[in-house]
Amino acid sequence: MKKVLVLEDEENIRSFVVINLRRAGYDTVEAATGEEALTQLKNNPGIGVALLDLMLPDIDGFEVCRRIRSTNNKIGIIMLTARTQEMDKVTGLMSGADDYVTKPFSPAELTARVDALFRRTGSEPALEPGELFRHPFLLNTRNRTLEKNGQRVKLTQVEYGLVKLFMENPGKAMSREEILDAVWGKDYFGELKIVDVNIRRLRIKIEDDAQNPVFITTVWGYGYKWGA
Repeated sequence: MKKVLVLEDEENIRSFVVINLRRAGYDTVEAATGEEALTQLKNNPGIGVALLDLMLPDIDGFEVCRRIRSTNNKIGIIMLTARTQEMDKVTGLMSGADDYVTKPFSPAELTARVDALFRRTGSEPALEPGELFRHPFLLNTRNRTLEKNGQRVKLTQVEYGLVKLFMENPGKAMSREEILDAVWGKDYFGELKIVDVNIRRLRIKIEDDAQNPVFITTVWGYGYKWGA
């Protein structure tokens, strides 16, 4: 499982970030101070991305970033800051950060930034022809199988069709009519409710919490999309 360091001195914000990263399939390591973060990095060499808060009680996030970069050029670094001044963003990037997120941020935005950074740092698995990866899922279109964090998820053929449609169109809002035509076929004349029922059943299989989905989300009054 991919590992992320979360350095944030405010416990409620840190817990919020950790919960949402875990829901997205990431393993997390927590730290409340800069020195603790540097120690955690030494003790957890598998960390692939570090989220660094800027304002800390001991050393600031810029200094933590510089110290990490002095010994590690491979880890991805995202600065978390409540500041909006352009100079702070520039300073963070000049210190060695790869990206920055300004508070307040949505769970979907943060997870998307972490996903993108893992891809840029080469941490994504090498894909074979016919494979599609959307963290933490790997879809094999040749043998029509789905894995989540390396574990096989048993799907019906309709559920497979739904997953394939969503994974091929990340972030795109699709109407129930569009989903029905793509998965059941344009010659199907059943009720639209069948889409909702199958997506509800699919969420039970792929979501960490089917009542609070983060992969297949509802676009109210319209349909569904992959991602919040």
